[in-house]
Order: sequence, then structure tokens, then C-alpha cells
Amino acid sequence: MDLSFYTSPLSEEIRDEGRAEGRAEGEARGQAKSLLMMLDLRGVDVPDEAREKITGCTDTKLLDRWFARAATATSAEEIFAGE
Repeated sequence: MDLSFYTSPLSEEIRDEGRAEGRAEGEARGQAKSLLMMLDLRGVDVPDEAREKITGCTDTKLLDRWFARAATATSAEEIFAGE
């Protein structure tokens, strides 16, 4: 049985892309968790809709902006202002 396909450059590229996507998803999940934790520690109420928006976001740059806004926001709506 020829298993050379599994060590071919194409298969390596596919695996590398999968790993990169997995790392990016993990980073976004971690950022979302940190953002929600900050809001919780600051006593800011996070409605279910806002929580879903945060946890469903995979754009790390957008999550960074939201995190920065969360430092001074008094409501979850302020985090998304201007988006």
C-alpha cells in the first residue's frame, strides 16, 4: 500500500493550514473569555445577545478593540459602539 500521499508537500501544507486555523480559533476563544471576565469583574451586565456576539467572534483585531473599550465601558452596548 502506497502511503506517500500522507507525506507529500500538499498534505503537509493542508495540515499546516489546519494547525494555523486551530491556533487562530483558540486565540479568539481566549480573547473572548478574557473580555467577558473583565466585564464580569467590572460588574458590567452582559446580555445573552452580547455574550453570543463576543464568543462567536473570530476576528482577533476586533476582539482587541472590544477589550480596550471594555476597560471603561459601563454597558455591553458601549463595547460595540461604532461597529
